Amino acid sequence: MRRKNMVRPGDHVESVWQDPSDASFGSYGLDQCLDFAEEALARGNGVAKLDGDDWAEGTGVALAMLECGPPTEHRSAGEMRLLADGTYHLAVGSCEMGNGIANAHKQIAASIVGCRAADVDIVNADTDRTPYDTGTFASTGTVVAGKAVHLTAMALRDDILDYASRHSGVAREQCTLAADAVLCGDKRISLAELHEAGAADGHRFEGTRKAYLSPRTIAFNVHGVRLAVHRITGEIRILHSVHGADIGRLINPMQCRGQIDGAIGMAFGWALTENMVHNSDGAVVNPNFRNYRIPAFADVPRSEVFFADTHDSIGPLGAKSQGECAINPVAPAISNAIVNATGVRFAHLPFTPDRLYSRLAARS
Repeated sequence: MRRKNMVRPGDHVESVWQDPSDASFGSYGLDQCLDFAEEALARGNGVAKLDGDDWAEGTGVALAMLECGPPTEHRSAGEMRLLADGTYHLAVGSCEMGNGIANAHKQIAASIVGCRAADVDIVNADTDRTPYDTGTFASTGTVVAGKAVHLTAMALRDDILDYASRHSGVAREQCTLAADAVLCGDKRISLAELHEAGAADGHRFEGTRKAYLSPRTIAFNVHGVRLAVHRITGEIRILHSVHGADIGRLINPMQCRGQIDGAIGMAFGWALTENMVHNSDGAVVNPNFRNYRIPAFADVPRSEVFFADTHDSIGPLGAKSQGECAINPVAPAISNAIVNATGVRFAHLPFTPDRLYSRLAARS
């Protein structure tokens, strides 16, 4: 049913805004993500069905897609220059807030100029020293600021090679940029030596470019879950959790896995425990985290995470957004698994035992 009705390249994608949508299929891996979830749930994880007739078991899957950024022409810019010691300086306006974006930007720049990420010094989120950035929100740190870094590094690479060609007298197409030197035919010119020559000529070895979020590519996520529901108490236990993500080329696989694990953890809290309670006067009666019940590490089940093999035609180096989308399909997957187990559809979060108890008891 889901395979027949899921979105595919060529389908018209509407936005929440009235203006014509610029959302585009820069790559497509939703089918792979659904395969991952289906195959993993069918294979199982060795966790057996809970003993007792009071436990009902069910599986559920949900799909999500994300326009990689808001439809508001999000923008960013980068500045990059070659330093006297042959390393690089990169300035970009996006903010590092634990999302790993500074590391990703260094990796993008290093990939373009052919050096190690450690050889790229970065300054970010300093309005005195960096170009303008709309802001690090809406999953845009990679696809907008990262795209600006991508374009900036390409501009600097071309500038270095153009100067090296003039300096060496070797044709431009015979010059290549290596980690610490430019190879011009059979000549090897260190970057430090090239910088010294450029300084004498008044050449600055700088690149700057801007990026605008249009068109916007689309990322996809699929979550699958197997769970048990106690028919009497309404207690839910997660037995198997799997997630498939199509985020294009992974700039930093470990960071991407961390973002998805974090999103899944937040989503389990959203779906199963987190509950803001108000009294008849509208006042919050549980205004602290102890009673609001944010899940701790031990509360979150381990998830199998899989990445689709796609390369986006819009994002930097083939990457797409992953800041927000992984949270979206988890609660719907849990809801689908609950109805699969009990025959009762619960449409309001969180799925706490007290909410399930009355309807399950009435059904029994």
